[in-house]
Amino acid sequence: MQRIRIGFVPIARPTFDLGLARELTGRMVEALAGYDLCGSPELVMDADAVGARIDELAEARLDMLLLLQASFADSTMALELARAIDAPLLLWALPEAQVGGRLRINSFCGVNLAAHGLRRAGIAYETIVAAPDDPKAHAKLHDFARAASVKRRLQGARIGRLGENPAGFDTCLVDRAGLRSWLGVEVPQIDLPPFFQAARMADPKRIDALAANLRKRLADFDTHKSAETRGTLGAYLALDELARDEKLDGVAVRCWPEFFTDLGCSACGAMSMLSDALTPTSCEADVNGTITQLILQWLSGEPAFGSDIVAFDLDADAATLWHCGLAPLSMADPAVTPSAALHSNRAKPLLMQFPLKPDRVTLARLSEASGAFRLVIGRGEMLKAPLAFGGTSGRIRFGSGAAAVMDKLLGEGLEHHISLTYGEHGRALEILARMLGMDVLWL
Repeated sequence: MQRIRIGFVPIARPTFDLGLARELTGRMVEALAGYDLCGSPELVMDADAVGARIDELAEARLDMLLLLQASFADSTMALELARAIDAPLLLWALPEAQVGGRLRINSFCGVNLAAHGLRRAGIAYETIVAAPDDPKAHAKLHDFARAASVKRRLQGARIGRLGENPAGFDTCLVDRAGLRSWLGVEVPQIDLPPFFQAARMADPKRIDALAANLRKRLADFDTHKSAETRGTLGAYLALDELARDEKLDGVAVRCWPEFFTDLGCSACGAMSMLSDALTPTSCEADVNGTITQLILQWLSGEPAFGSDIVAFDLDADAATLWHCGLAPLSMADPAVTPSAALHSNRAKPLLMQFPLKPDRVTLARLSEASGAFRLVIGRGEMLKAPLAFGGTSGRIRFGSGAAAVMDKLLGEGLEHHISLTYGEHGRALEILARMLGMDVLWL
C-alpha cells in the first residue's frame, strides 16, 4: 500500500519562543515517520516563506495538508496556504505547559484565529490539539489521513457498468453526472454481448490453472458440470482483462438473467475472485455499491463485500447478511472449508459457499435514498454461526442494536445492498463524508 503523502507546514511568529517551537516541530516530524512527509521542517514566519512553501508543495500530489501551529501567528499565513493548496486541511495546535512565567508559544490562540478565518472563508478543516506524540491524536490523524487519501483516489476513479440494473431495482440506478461532480468518479458503460464473447474465448490453459487452484480451496468443486464451471472461470478472466484494459477500479455487473441464459453459468464465483484480487465488484449493476466497496477496500487494505440484509432476529439482537455466493474467499470462516455451489434459483455454478468469519466489521453505503448523496455507516460484530442459507451468509450484531438498524433501513428507505469490510473504519468514513460535503446516517 502506498504511503499517505502529507504536506507539512509549521507556522510560527518570531516574537515567541522559537527554540521551543523548533523543538516541538522536530518531535512532530519524528512522530510522522510513517507518512510520506513533503515540505521542509523549517518554521514559516512571513509572506515570503509562505510563497516558497506553496511553490515547494504545488506539484507534490498531496493527500492532505497539515498546518502545525508551532507558535502563535495570526490567520494570514494559514489562509494563504489553505487557498493555494488543494488538499484536505488539518490544523494541529500544541498544548502549553502552565508553570508560570512567559507564555512561550500560545499555539491554541493561533489555531483559534486560523479556524475562525477559515470558517469565514468557507474552507473546510479539522483540528487536533495535542502533544506531537499523543497516541489518541495520532489515531485521529490516521483516520483523517486515510479519508484524505481515499478522497484523492476517488478523483478519476473508473467503475465499469456491465449491463443495466434489473427492472424494479431502482436501488441500483446510476447518476453519472452526480458521481462525477461529487466524487470525481467516471462510469463507462459496457455492453454484455461482447463481454460474453470474450468470456467464451478465454484461454483454456488459464482456465485449467484457475480450476486447479480452486480445486484445492473449495470442497465439491468437481461435482458440478465442468462446462458451466469453466464458463464462470472464463467470465473471471474476461472481467480481469476488462478491468486492466479499461483501467477500471471496480465493476458493477448485471449478473442475471443473461449470465444464466446466454453464458450458461453464474457470475458469482467470477465476482468473488475479482473482489478478492482487490478489484471490487457488485451484482445487479450496482455502481454505488461498487464505489462503497472500493472506499472500504482503500480504508482497510482488504477486500470488501456487497450484501443483502435478509433477516432480523430481534430476540437475539442479531441480523443475517446474505448473498448468492460472491463474497471474497478471504472472508470465509477459517474453521470451515468453503464449497463450490450452485445458484439457489438457477441451479448453475460457480458460487463460493461459506459463512463469514467472526470479527469486527464496518458497514457502509453510498446512498441516494434521500434524493442526494449521503454516506450510511454502521458498526458491528460478525458472529460465529453456521451457514444460514446457501451461498455466503453471516450473522451480525450491530453496535446500535438490530431493532434500530431495521427501523432505519425501512424508515429511511435505504438501498437493499450494504457493503462491509473487516476492521474499525467508521471514524474515517465520517471524516471522508465531511470532506465530500455529504451528510452521514449512522445505522
